[in-house]
Amino acid sequence: MKAPHAIIGLVAALALAACATPPGPVEVTRFVAPERLGEIGRGTFFVEAMHGDEASNLELAPYKAAVASELVKLGFVETDRETATLVAQVGVKRGVIAAGERRGPVSVGVGGSTGSYGSGLGLGIGINLGGGPKDRLGTELAVRLSEKDGATSVWEGRADFRPPEDSPLAQGKANAQTVASALFRDFPGNNGETIAVKVSE
Repeated sequence: MKAPHAIIGLVAALALAACATPPGPVEVTRFVAPERLGEIGRGTFFVEAMHGDEASNLELAPYKAAVASELVKLGFVETDRETATLVAQVGVKRGVIAAGERRGPVSVGVGGSTGSYGSGLGLGIGINLGGGPKDRLGTELAVRLSEKDGATSVWEGRADFRPPEDSPLAQGKANAQTVASALFRDFPGNNGETIAVKVSE
């Protein structure tokens, strides 16, 4: 029989595991028109809300700022819409995902190409002494880079992130920076490829 202090230690370790549910990867899909990106190079850009996006201006603001920051890191220059070479349209959807629910397919594409976004990667559910796995707060960030007239899309990407509701990365600026950083990792990425970008709190 284990000594009482050993049992207490085991319970404490399990409690720590329950509290340390990993945030899970950011699942990223990009679609690229490489010949168009090559022509435009690292020019100027303007960030705006994606047409039809239902997020409020206040909710969308940190995601627009995070996308702009990533583009600047890549060598693009932010400017006003009148003088911009590219327009970066940003959309975001957020909502609670019940424990155990898995990703479903979402179509995304550039220039007529489409693909399946989401491959049902494991959610990294940990031990929960409170009676089951935790609900997660899902964020789907979508970005479309197009020429200023909006007729020609040169790059599109989506990032899907589902950390536990109590994760520091589930809300606000930290959430926006996490999904934007993953989305532009190794930009422009491979056309139609879905990758899982690991993150840590």
